[in-house]
Formats: sequence, C-alpha cells, structure tokens
Amino acid sequence: MRMRLRFAATALLLFVSGMVSAATPATVPDTIEQRVAACIACHGREGATTNAGYFPRLAGKPAGYLFNQLVSFRDGRRFNSDMTYMVQHLSDDYLREMAEYFAGLDLPYPPISPLSDAKPEVLERGRVLALQGDAERRLPACVQCHGAALTGVQPATPGLLGLPRLYLASQLGAWLTNERHAIAPDCMAEVGRRMWTSDVNAVTSWLATQPMPANAKAVASLPAPMPIACGGTSK
Repeated sequence: MRMRLRFAATALLLFVSGMVSAATPATVPDTIEQRVAACIACHGREGATTNAGYFPRLAGKPAGYLFNQLVSFRDGRRFNSDMTYMVQHLSDDYLREMAEYFAGLDLPYPPISPLSDAKPEVLERGRVLALQGDAERRLPACVQCHGAALTGVQPATPGLLGLPRLYLASQLGAWLTNERHAIAPDCMAEVGRRMWTSDVNAVTSWLATQPMPANAKAVASLPAPMPIACGGTSK
C-alpha cells in the first residue's frame, strides 16, 4: 500500500512539474538575429540565398541599398505583398538596423554555373551591354554604376553578380514595364525605358554566369561620376 502511495505521489509531482514547465513560456532573446529570422524563410539562411532560387541574396549588400529597398516596400515604390506586410509598420530606425545587420554578414557565395541555355550571340550581347553599354541608344554600361567588378558601390548601389537570373530578369523587366520605382531621380526606370526585352534577357543571362571575384565586397567609390543621376546613392 505504501509503495502504491509513494508511486502515486511521485507521479503527481512529475505531472505538476510538467504543467508548470509547460505554463512557463520560453524566453526569446531580444536580438537583431532573432528579429530578422522571418527574412531567412524566403532569402535563405542568414540572407545568403542559393543561385537556384528566385529571392535575392541579402548578405553583404550595401546597407544604404538594403535600407532604401525596405523603405520602398513600406512606402509603396516597390510591390510585394509579403514584404509590404512585414515592413509596413516599421520605423526608419528599425529598417536601418535590419539593413546594417545583413550588410555586415560576410558569407561565401554559392558556386556559379558557367553553363547557360542562352545562345552564344545572346551572351555576347549581354557582355557588351554590361561592360560597354549601347551609346547609340544612350544605355550606360552596368559597370559605370555598379562598379568595374559589378560587386556594387558604397553606400547604396548593389552588386549584380551571384544573383539568380530569374530575379535579375524580373527586376529589370519591372522597370521596363514601369512596375518598380525607386527614390527620385529613378535612374533605373530611365534605363529600363531604353531597354528592349531582348536586352533584359541578354544581360541577365550573361550576369548569371559570371564567377564571383575574390573580393566580392562593394567598392568605396566609382572612378568617374555616374552617367545618370540616381536617387539615394549619395554618401
């Protein structure tokens, strides 16, 4: 009888202890890493997406660029229902903290496949547009704004390498069709109006096959002024 009572008492204590533990909420650390965890669901672990996905890499991009994009989603210059929902009530200070967190991540890039289903003449056209532009149609070369290595320029011009072709094409296409906007003067909207669909396909196909340079960080400045005025890029 005593053995049964002891067993019952022990079981009751374990049951009550379990209820108390279950009723005590786990403590969630109030850190920037925890607060940006939702971003990882789409953009990949710590913002380092693979080149097989649609979503762009966040890690290592200039903080000014990331901040401008978050503000544009919040204020209606860019349109994505999930992004708008996440940032619509966040302050500039909060968005800047998020941008600086991802900008500070130094993570390796995934391997880039040099293979493409684009025809050689399409890739060559893309190379010319990226490195030389098209003076006759007043299309500046990508390198004139995004840096000679196409890794971006501080404080707010993004790199163009290491990104999925689908993402690059969709964003260039959004400027071409006037569906994406940036801080005025919106230089990419102006460039987009001068591009043809074939230009978008060519340059994104070429960019997506380019290897990352040893130093993939955005450069401090350009060797010459930008060929076109761009809002949000001043230091």
